[in-house]
Amino acid sequence: MNIAHFSCRRSPLLRTTLTAGALAAALLAPTAATARPAAAPPAPGAASPAHARPGGPAAPVGADGIPDLTDSRGRVLTLRGWNVEDKGNRGDAALSAVTEKHFRDMRAQGYNFARLLVFWDDLEPRPGAYSQSYLRKIGRILDWAEKYDVKVLLDAHQDVFGPAFGHRGIPAWATRTDGLPFTPRPGDWFSEYFEPAVQRAFTHLYEDPDLRRAQARMWQVLAERFEGHPALLGYDPINEPMGELREGEDLPTAARRIEREQLTPMYNRIADAIREVDRDAWIFVEPTPIVGEGVPTGLGRIDDPKVVYAPHFYNTGMEAGADYDPAAGWIESYEQAVTLYPKRYKVPVVVGEWGPLNNSLPNMNRFYREAMASLGRYTSGWAGYVWCYGGGYCAVDEKGAFRTNKELTAEPYAQAVAGRVRSTAYDPRTGVYRLEYDAAGPRGSRTTELVLPRGDWKVAARGAAVLRDRDGRVRVVAAPHARVTVTATRTGAARP
Repeated sequence: MNIAHFSCRRSPLLRTTLTAGALAAALLAPTAATARPAAAPPAPGAASPAHARPGGPAAPVGADGIPDLTDSRGRVLTLRGWNVEDKGNRGDAALSAVTEKHFRDMRAQGYNFARLLVFWDDLEPRPGAYSQSYLRKIGRILDWAEKYDVKVLLDAHQDVFGPAFGHRGIPAWATRTDGLPFTPRPGDWFSEYFEPAVQRAFTHLYEDPDLRRAQARMWQVLAERFEGHPALLGYDPINEPMGELREGEDLPTAARRIEREQLTPMYNRIADAIREVDRDAWIFVEPTPIVGEGVPTGLGRIDDPKVVYAPHFYNTGMEAGADYDPAAGWIESYEQAVTLYPKRYKVPVVVGEWGPLNNSLPNMNRFYREAMASLGRYTSGWAGYVWCYGGGYCAVDEKGAFRTNKELTAEPYAQAVAGRVRSTAYDPRTGVYRLEYDAAGPRGSRTTELVLPRGDWKVAARGAAVLRDRDGRVRVVAAPHARVTVTATRTGAARP
């Protein structure tokens, strides 16, 4: 069996890949990258876009056919942030590595989004026995996020299924292997996903009625507890789902089948369960990690009005230690492939994880600039991997300073636009950010919010008033239907 390069996170310090070359021919041809303009508003009486907030306004759809993420006031949202995790502690010590400092420091650097890793094995160590202590810890983290105005996505994380195989995620009591073999591979841990016992465990999770009910109930417990929390943005039912390959299948074929026949029904089941207790939060659905190879997903429609497509953005060569190769066209191939699903099903895109391990190689500065430009074309935001204080994948060092090239992720952006975005762009060479939008009508919000990284910025607006808070945040207030142009220009170096 030919196996492609794949990668997944285990810790901020270590990430290994499973190496082979089956997917080279499956990569799509590069496509030219263009800016993302906004579409004209629908004509009176026209059908609303397919993606609409229950009880709220329809999400604006860009000219590329991908809707924008919106808040309860109908404002167009942009999320910029990081994954936050504690994979090393469990039980009574679970989540102890996540502190208020994480959210204070992220917000101080201009980030407004956190993808918080939670583990089913910590939440439900025994069938039907949900840890109230674990729920309180999650609640405390959400309270910190609210204090610093950071929105949180709860991610039910799994690595190599769970503790039955020496990792985290699905509880051992929910792991069924039919006695198939499992051989640990500490030096190439991602290859453990292809062990027969692990693959069979995924099949049982997707197919066994009692495990389906247990997974749905676990999500209901989370949603019942945190529904309505001001910091809660949504739920990510499972991190980087995998599955069982059938004899004779190559990996792209297997991935599309798993996505079509197993993941799509799973997401619909979980969405239905969540909606019994929470109608407002977004549901983020992930394909298999194969999308990182530029292979379109086989996911079908998720029948829920608040779905976000949440792929991950990793290059296998870079994960194996190689430098970024601009001539390879990987970013273009990925963008071309990953946008097919949201265009077809009219759902926003938020990339749930991205960022290479070695950021100091010669071409990594160019990678970050080109990746940021690409992500800005088609996503409503992203969460880098990972906000921690140290080496490896950590965004910042022990003193809180950005590690090499990570500072390039701290750009100005509009975290909430009260109207229809016509264009938005940032030129890191000149330090000039420009936003143009048509303000909402009389019943819409008046206030647009900008986020500016640390440093000195001059902000000007045509067609609106600019208000600056004491903490440096910028609000733009416009009259109904006004055409607004906002320009933010860096006038001084970033402060440490």
